[in-house]
Amino acid sequence: MTRIGRSDLDVFPLSLGGNVFGWTADREESFRILDAFHGGGGDFIDTADSYSAWLPGHTGGESETIIGEWLASRKPLDMVIATKVSKHPEFPGLSPRNVRAAAEASLARLGVDTIDLYYAHYDDPDVPMEEIVAGFDDLVRDGLVRYVALSNFTADRIRSWVELARAGGSDLPVAIQPHYNLVHRNVVEETIIPLAEEFDMSLVPYYGLAMGFLTGKYRSTVADEQSSPRARGAAKYATPEGLRIIDALERIGAAHDASIAATALAWLRAQPTVAAPIASASKVEQVEDLLASARIELTGEQLAELDRVSAWSPSS
Repeated sequence: MTRIGRSDLDVFPLSLGGNVFGWTADREESFRILDAFHGGGGDFIDTADSYSAWLPGHTGGESETIIGEWLASRKPLDMVIATKVSKHPEFPGLSPRNVRAAAEASLARLGVDTIDLYYAHYDDPDVPMEEIVAGFDDLVRDGLVRYVALSNFTADRIRSWVELARAGGSDLPVAIQPHYNLVHRNVVEETIIPLAEEFDMSLVPYYGLAMGFLTGKYRSTVADEQSSPRARGAAKYATPEGLRIIDALERIGAAHDASIAATALAWLRAQPTVAAPIASASKVEQVEDLLASARIELTGEQLAELDRVSAWSPSS
């Protein structure tokens, strides 16, 4: 188990991504995935109120609804549910009134009394930061939310949030959710991890498998319009540099009897301040691999090799 920042949330060191629920995994398959994750020791689920508003005929909240129905059906103990606000079509942005309405709608869909971890999904420059911070703090004080977190915020805006919260006696964010993986390192390692260390916050990174590239299944830059969204997203990484990372993951994984994907997530989990990478499964057969990643302990030499093969040039 791992603790998220200064909170009392002790979680399994992998978060199951709920973005696929109601999208590439229908309700029945989503239930099987959730059952397998929970049965294997998983207790940390990540979703957002906007999942999956991008699909024709969807309005947003489909993922939360499926998770809520699963929680009501299975009644699991000690699950930690994280969701997000700012991108639902009915609740765009981070004005205090909007955030409260969105939180209440998420609580109803999830069927819970309190959201364990509530992310500001994206920054909102149209709302003064003082108002955003106060709005989230009110949710904590009123018992709708246990802990506040930030997703897709720059380091400067995270610092501004924390400083305003401290000055006003507001609840401090405990987690940051950035895009971070072996093929996307520099911004996070240069700017976000130092900030997380300074303010005792944890990272819960998304795109831990680089849209599927770090599973090793996509080794060509060719992806036509008939390919899946996942394949098209992964294809851009299938460069000679990217494929060297896959080769190293495959070799190191073999030493642990582990897959490429599990090894990539194990590297991510070992990075400073990372509490639990987020990874999704569209099929129940993929869950075992995700769970395995949380139990792999890479050696210092193996971590150094992956660092070298995925090296980037720090920005000037």
